Amino acid sequence: MISSKIDTLLALRADGRLLVGRERITLLEAVIQHGSITKAAEIAGFSYKTAWDAVNAINNLLPRPAFITRTGGPRGGGAEVTEEGRRLITVFRRLEEKLGRISAAIAEEGLENDRDLLFWGVAMRLSARNAFHCTVKNVIPAPVNVEVVLQVSPECEIAAVLTNASVQDLNLAPGRPAVALVNASSVMLAPTEEPPKISARNKIRGTVLSQINGGIDSEILVDIGDGKTITAVVSSEETEGGDFQPGKKVWAIFKTSNVIIASD
Repeated sequence: MISSKIDTLLALRADGRLLVGRERITLLEAVIQHGSITKAAEIAGFSYKTAWDAVNAINNLLPRPAFITRTGGPRGGGAEVTEEGRRLITVFRRLEEKLGRISAAIAEEGLENDRDLLFWGVAMRLSARNAFHCTVKNVIPAPVNVEVVLQVSPECEIAAVLTNASVQDLNLAPGRPAVALVNASSVMLAPTEEPPKISARNKIRGTVLSQINGGIDSEILVDIGDGKTITAVVSSEETEGGDFQPGKKVWAIFKTSNVIIASD
């Protein structure tokens, strides 16, 4: 009999981009070992930008940041994986090990006894660039649509409008966990000090971290506090005035109808 092996892949993806996977867990492990994202990126085979995209995506998906940077001190600053990040590594590696045992059993025994195997899908594709782990703060009922308020962080909330049927299907209630999804193309940016006077319900204060120009459009990453970031894709014409350079204060704006909620 020819021996065979089925490799298992545990991954969370958003809009074709990886959120958590084997390589990104390796990146976090390298940060723990070296205290530097530059060195960790080199070890994991990432570019510096790709490494930052990875940790930002992970931070958004978790209730608390998995990765932080520190400045000053005897070591002159660096990168650090938090307790939340260490728990993520432990859980991921344990689950990966269990899936490995499952794949080995499938390779040896086939799927005749599939009811006895913990055989389930572990790749989740999300249709939005921004995916935030949240807690349902409030559900405000109405005859047709329901407003659901989600707590992203102590300082940040997101509001979404769903039908009554959707709220019931998702089992949304105060205190329940959920994931809020927002397409980057739905996020508008306003470089003003005061909240812009616009009818959109969601207005989040932040600071521009980076701007990447790509011809017709530009991708802008905004720090919204507590280790969370939001990405906006805007036309290059909007960035010509220099209002979205790193360090600029902006408001990230999007409608309640642009928010998708996922729940277990």
